[in-house]
Amino acid sequence: MTSDSDIFRRALGQLGDVKPLQKERRVTLQTERAHVVLNQSARRQSATREQSSELNPLAGDGEYLESVAPWDPIEFKRDGVQNGVYRNLRLGRYRVDARLDLHRHTVEMARRALFEFVRDCVEADVRCALITHGKGAGRKQPALLKSCVNSWLPQLAEVLAFHSAQKQHGGMGATYVLLRKSERKRQENLERHQRRPF
Repeated sequence: MTSDSDIFRRALGQLGDVKPLQKERRVTLQTERAHVVLNQSARRQSATREQSSELNPLAGDGEYLESVAPWDPIEFKRDGVQNGVYRNLRLGRYRVDARLDLHRHTVEMARRALFEFVRDCVEADVRCALITHGKGAGRKQPALLKSCVNSWLPQLAEVLAFHSAQKQHGGMGATYVLLRKSERKRQENLERHQRRPF
């Protein structure tokens, strides 16, 4: 009587060259080529981060900044801004021509959005804008975006002044921003004043 294993051996003998299956490695070994590709990728990401930080001068990732309490006003005025102009801004007497809402933004998203928003406002000759950042009351890190906005806006030369908004515009969860005139607008004003008869 022939056993199953004998039948199996005879069948294998008829097939000729039979080789055992090779097991695939479960962990990919890092070859020299893979190492080079990973290094190139890391260098590329680093260069992209450096380039984006050069394009966006706003510093601060939310960790090392002066905290503002949720119900405290934030305010800033550059030298040269007239007190009457600043008072009108503070009282919400200027028409708001552009708005930015930072709710549901991470700190990095907010940093990018605020920088682009200010740049776009200046290009569009917006003089007064409103940034809504919320108060962050009751959060693990209260008023995080509010504190970031308070830290970032003075870093931008285009920002002449800012102040927490009036109640109808968001109160302590929003900020009025007074912006410089664009170079084109400044030139137009200069030409208009020079043409005035005396």
